[in-house]
Amino acid sequence: MTEAGSAASPCIGTCRIEPASRLCAGCLRNLDEIAQWRSMTTAERQAVNAALPARKLAARRLSAQS
Repeated sequence: MTEAGSAASPCIGTCRIEPASRLCAGCLRNLDEIAQWRSMTTAERQAVNAALPARKLAARRLSAQS
């Protein structure tokens, strides 16, 4: 995953949508974000990347509850 302010793709090549969170297990983006990534502005990409650390924490909490 890239730094939060970066506009680079956070994809790490582990593409699997987790049923509980509906996010990719590798990059933590949702299907809409993945599909629209190339057409997003830099600011939109930065906003998605900025949301990823919180999603990572939430995904960890969700998997710990299982």
